[in-house]
Parts: sequence; C-alpha cells; structure tokens
Amino acid sequence: MSIVIIAPTRDGQIWKNELLELDNSLDIEIYPNVKNPENVNCAILWLHPYGCLKQFSNLKLICSMGAGVDHILNDPELPEIPVTRIVSDTISTSMSNYVIMAVLQHHRMMEKFEVDQNNKVWDQATFPEREVKIGILGLGVLGSDVATKLVHLGFEVHGLSKSRKNIEGVTSHIEDDPGGFFREINVLVCLLPMTEETRGYLSHSLFNRLEKPCYLISVGRGFQQKEVDILEALDNGKLNGAFIDVFEVEPLPESSPLWDHPKVKLTPHNASITNPKAAVPIIYDNYRRMVEGRDVIHEVSKSKGY
Repeated sequence: MSIVIIAPTRDGQIWKNELLELDNSLDIEIYPNVKNPENVNCAILWLHPYGCLKQFSNLKLICSMGAGVDHILNDPELPEIPVTRIVSDTISTSMSNYVIMAVLQHHRMMEKFEVDQNNKVWDQATFPEREVKIGILGLGVLGSDVATKLVHLGFEVHGLSKSRKNIEGVTSHIEDDPGGFFREINVLVCLLPMTEETRGYLSHSLFNRLEKPCYLISVGRGFQQKEVDILEALDNGKLNGAFIDVFEVEPLPESSPLWDHPKVKLTPHNASITNPKAAVPIIYDNYRRMVEGRDVIHEVSKSKGY
C-alpha cells in the first residue's frame, strides 16, 4: 500500500517529509512519478489534473490538503470513495484573524486616516469609529469561529446559514426565513461553503436585498462572486467598500478594475494558507483509520459539497 501526493501548485516534498516524520515506514510518491499505481490506496490532493485518479485502481481514500474540496468534487471522473478535508484550529485562526483585521480597518476608518497621513492632515475632530453590525454568510467551522471572536470583541454579529445555529452572542438567521439579517447589517462577510448553490451568490440579487450600504469582506471562493456586480454595487452605493481575497480568475488579471478601485482593498488569496505541520497529522490519522477499517473524520458530504 502507498500514498500519492498530487499537488502541482505546491511543494509535495514538504508534505512527504512531514508524513515521514510521523511514520518513516510509509511508501509515498509524488505525482507524476508513480512506479506502481495499482499499489496506491490514498491520494492527497490539491488542484489535481482531472481524470488522473483513474490510474489508481485500488484507491480507497482521498484527502484534501486544505479546508476546500471543490477542486476535488468538480472532477467529473471522481471515484466513489471517501473524501476528507482539513479542519484545524490553525486554519480557523488565520481566517478569523484576517476577517477581524478587515473589520477593524473599516471600523476604525483607516482608509480616511491613510489619506490624512499622505496629505499631512491632523484630524482629531472626526470621531474615529464607525458603527458596525456584522452579517456572516455561512456559519460552518470557519464562520462560527469568526463570529465568536467578533462577539468577544464587542461587535453585534448576525449569521445566515441553511439551519439555525446556537452560537453565544450571535443572532442566527436561516436562508428560508432571513428575518432582519439584511435589514440590520452594514458589514457583509462571505464564508459560504463551496457548492454549486453558492456560485455567483455575491451578485445584484443579493446586494439589492441589503437595506443599508454595506462593506463587503469576501474570503470564500472566487466563483461565489460576480465581480462586475461588485464593481457596480460599489459605484451605486449598495456597497461602500470591499476587502477581497478571492477572485473569479486567479491570479487576478492586470486588466481588472479591482486593482485600482478607490474603495477596494485586495490580497492574493492568502487569507488562510494551510500549514503542512498542522494538516499532515490529520491526514495521517485518516490514513491509519482507512488502513484499520475505521471511520474517517472530516468526511465530505458529496451531496452538500462540504
């Protein structure tokens, strides 16, 4: 039995070394240099070439290198075997820190004071805090962690998800009956799961439901947003700013007007990068569970997409 690492955009050797630190008896190969595909029973993936899994006739388990699994589930030739993802405090902490940073920059009006600094303006007359009421789209592992930490910082937090959640201090709304979600908030954080249902979710149809101008923080996946609609919402006042980490096309083309828009801050899809030291023990645990015939953890529901 052996493990194959298929991750064209990542350094597979780092992940191999971390696995061997845990168990030096493991047989690990890095795609495409696989001598005996029939011996492979576990594949560790990130942005694998679609169709390449067909050659592994005895594959029993697929492990994503990160929290996202859309890159795996979109493979039209995906075998009917368990797929797992990474659920880690390290990933949650990085994402929460990023969202908190974006919220605080907006709350403390840092874009104004950056302009003031450039113009050498000393303005103590302006009250330096905006009133902030935060709405989080998606209260899964990451969304719940973000919501809890924002509450601890003293912010009013609302969440919108398929089912009602019980998170202390958070007002939970459900998609079928959102109640006051779109009426109350003026900061909108997108942490939706990556499914076909959420494709193009950040669009005119959503922005038109907002009853107050909102500040958008988009950290889910690029295909969840329509950037043309975001730009129009920024120009017509539905959105009063945006902090964006994910994009429809990555890397973001130099021709994109998002680069130069005065109301946009952007980062290169690095809000939360998976740390191999945190992720590998989870993958190894699932590998051992598979070998021993036990249930794996953090298995993805293919019908839900997460």
